Amino acid sequence: MQGFPIAMPGQVIGLLGGSFDPAHSGHAHVTREAIKRFGLDRVWWLVSPGNPLKAEGPAPMADRLARARAVMDDPRVTITDLEARLGTRYTAETLERLMALYPGVRFVWLMGADNLAQFHRWQRWRWIIEHVPIGVIARPGSGIAARLSKTADRYAWARLPPSAGRRLGCQPAPAWCFVNVPMVAQSSSAIRARGDWRGGQSGGQSGGRRGTAATAAKSGG
Repeated sequence: MQGFPIAMPGQVIGLLGGSFDPAHSGHAHVTREAIKRFGLDRVWWLVSPGNPLKAEGPAPMADRLARARAVMDDPRVTITDLEARLGTRYTAETLERLMALYPGVRFVWLMGADNLAQFHRWQRWRWIIEHVPIGVIARPGSGIAARLSKTADRYAWARLPPSAGRRLGCQPAPAWCFVNVPMVAQSSSAIRARGDWRGGQSGGQSGGRRGTAATAAKSGG
């Protein structure tokens, strides 16, 4: 499939969604930690066309892709515009299409603890967690809300301890793992606010994902 990344049956692929407006070293740091903590073979960044939960649109896709590739220079990571190519808007739709296109590939959805806290507001959130393992990476100030969230409570029985995180991709869904990692003090919104991201002048949007497919996750739309 031209323009689509290559993956072989049996590989464990982490999916990190977001507007990446702009991508920064914090995204790269979280990605490398996810590879290590969750035993991932590769990670695909899903640079989203836009976040339906936000009023303003992001910078042009070409600018965001170029920035992401400059920031995340690692052979294990592929920067993609898959959602634009697939024509999907929400995370569940994207996952359904990828699972159909890549039979036998084990996908792991990656998101920040802040997204877990409101994951139950995402479109078809139960379908997502019951079909794809989820790796949750704690961000400063969001851990408590995430642990007390509706999703964490309802699927407490499916939670793996951090020590078992490297087996996450081989677990049948529902399965999720919450890990705390040191964070890099950068954010897309702060970069835009300083005026350091000219691409963002066309309409800023936070670098997260929407339940649609967008932050280190999306708001599951």
